[in-house]
Amino acid sequence: MSGMGGGSPASNMTTMMQHPTKKMMMHMTFFWGKNMEMLFAGWPGSRTGMYALALVFIFFLAFLVEGLSHSRFVKPSGPNSSSSSVGLAQTLAHTVRVGLGYLVMLAVMSFNGGVFLAAVAGHSLGFLLFRSRVFKKPDDQPPAKTVAALPLHH
Repeated sequence: MSGMGGGSPASNMTTMMQHPTKKMMMHMTFFWGKNMEMLFAGWPGSRTGMYALALVFIFFLAFLVEGLSHSRFVKPSGPNSSSSSVGLAQTLAHTVRVGLGYLVMLAVMSFNGGVFLAAVAGHSLGFLLFRSRVFKKPDDQPPAKTVAALPLHH
């Protein structure tokens, strides 16, 4: 592809991409800094407040992905529930989760260290609150599986 740099290590660190109105630098390695662009043209830009908002946004998206991954919003209830309507609702929830997951992935592909840490922190907190056993009551936990002891043969 033209404009994608050569094979030397220095040219692999950043790539200049031609845009009709401006040149844009795309990082190919992790970097630290608030001057970046992710997901949308010109966002968050070079303002500190917008960068902080972008980090909060990515944190929330990653947290939401975990919440959607580990929650059961649609439960068939009784003989009146239609399996096709339950299936469509489950498909919609899955579609939203996958779409949000891809947005987080694309944001991390900006190679900004702060965005990466915000995504990992959001996924971690989401897992802690929605999936781990830390905040579950004992009656919320499935019964422990017991394994019958096998006789030892000498």
